[in-house]
Amino acid sequence: MTNKRYWKVVCRYGHVGSQKEVSVSRYLETNSNCTVIDLLEIISKMPGVKRGDNLLQPIVKAEIINKELYKKGIEEEKQNIYLQRLKEFHEFS
Repeated sequence: MTNKRYWKVVCRYGHVGSQKEVSVSRYLETNSNCTVIDLLEIISKMPGVKRGDNLLQPIVKAEIINKELYKKGIEEEKQNIYLQRLKEFHEFS
């Protein structure tokens, strides 16, 4: 049994205009007891993610995936133009 859990989390990012957002899939590796509430804490610390009064506002969708999809998703993140531009202004993974 593995002690890791892999997630695909679709996040709402801001700073693309007033009252606008862009949804971006992020791929996360966590310990096996991580919950969606734990994900919310992780996501809310990421630069550029929408914040607000609604508890789950930064997350559009979160799902558990397998390791192969996680690895593929990490490669897709590297090609995401929005994330590339965001990395120019912030140091994050």
